[in-house]
Amino acid sequence: MMINSRCNAFAAQLGCATVLMMLAPVMGEATTVEEDMVWTGGLRQAYFGDRPITQSDDLIVLDAPNRAEDAAIVPISITAQIPQTDERYIKTIHLFIDKNPGPLVGTFHFTPKSGRADLALRVRVNAYGPIRAIAETSDGELFMSRRFIKATGGCSAPAGSDLDAAMARLGKIKLRTNSVARLAQPTAAQLMISHPNLNGMQMDQVTHLYAPAHFVRHVKVRFDGEEIFSAETGIGISENPIFRFFFVPDSEGQLTAEVTDTQGLQFRQTLQVVPVGTLR
Repeated sequence: MMINSRCNAFAAQLGCATVLMMLAPVMGEATTVEEDMVWTGGLRQAYFGDRPITQSDDLIVLDAPNRAEDAAIVPISITAQIPQTDERYIKTIHLFIDKNPGPLVGTFHFTPKSGRADLALRVRVNAYGPIRAIAETSDGELFMSRRFIKATGGCSAPAGSDLDAAMARLGKIKLRTNSVARLAQPTAAQLMISHPNLNGMQMDQVTHLYAPAHFVRHVKVRFDGEEIFSAETGIGISENPIFRFFFVPDSEGQLTAEVTDTQGLQFRQTLQVVPVGTLR
C-alpha cells in the first residue's frame, strides 16, 4: 500500500508512528493526540490554567451524534449524574467545540434551585473534532465529558430561513414546561428564542456580502425572582436558540426569561407555574 511504502521510507529518520500521525488525515482516522491538539495547545490553559480536570462521565455525560445530519443545527445534551443540593452542586458548565472559530460555545450557570444541571441545545460544528463539556462543582472541582463528532461547515452555512422574515420575528420567545410541574421536584422547561444568531461568517447568496454578527449573548431565567439558570453564549449556538433546563418550583410562581443580544436588544417572557400539590 502507498501508506505502508511511505512509512517504510521515512521510518529510519522519523519513526513509523510519527509518519502515521502525519498521514492520519489522509487515512481519515485522526489520533487522540491530533484530536486534542487545540485543547492541549493553549485552549485548556487559557480557560483553566493548571487546575486539575478529571476526564470522566461520572459527574456529567455529554451526548452528541457521531455524525451530524446538519452541521449548522447539531443537537447535544448534557446530563448530570448528581442532584443539585445545597451541600454540593454543579455550578457551571463550559461547552467547547475545539475546531470552531470561537471554541467556547457557552458558559452555563446552575444553582441548587435548578434541581438538575441538565442542559440540551443546538450548536454549529465547523470541522471534525472533539466537543467537550467541563463542569465545575460548588467545591471547585473540574470534570470533563468529551465526544468526537463528524461534521463540517456548520459555522459558515447560510441561514436556514429568509433573513428578512427572521428579523421580523426577532425576539419572540416561547417559555414552557416540558413535564407536569410538581411541588419541590425538578421540572423540565424549555426556552425557545426566535433569533437568526448570525455569527459574521454567513454569506448572502445574492449579494455575496457577509451579514454582520448579531447573536444572543446573555440568557437569564428566574423563578419568583430567584435565579435558576443563566448563560453567556457565543457564535457556536445555532439560529433560533433552544435551551432545555430544569428548575424546582417550591410554590406557585412566575418563571421569567430575559434575553440580551450583541446589539443590546432585550427580550422578556414569563410563564405562570402552578405545581401539582400547591395549596391555593
